[in-house]
Amino acid sequence: MQSFTKLKVWEKAHVLTLDVYRSSKTFPREEQYGLTSQMRRSSASIAANIAEGSCRMGDKEFGRFLYVAIGSASELEYHLLLA
Repeated sequence: MQSFTKLKVWEKAHVLTLDVYRSSKTFPREEQYGLTSQMRRSSASIAANIAEGSCRMGDKEFGRFLYVAIGSASELEYHLLLA
């Protein structure tokens, strides 16, 4: 088991989440429960899955959480294109 805060990939995902939160503050009010919410949840999901997977036993299980994080990153990528 390793501390997720020491993983470079988690650090980058965390910074990305903070950037998404900052950037989405300027979105139109009518997007508060739509695009803004979706972008914030998908960006937070990337770092959260890395953190959760890092405390699991074995590389195989950690890898499964990394695949979920990749899926959230793809979802965020689309939302950024849409924005």
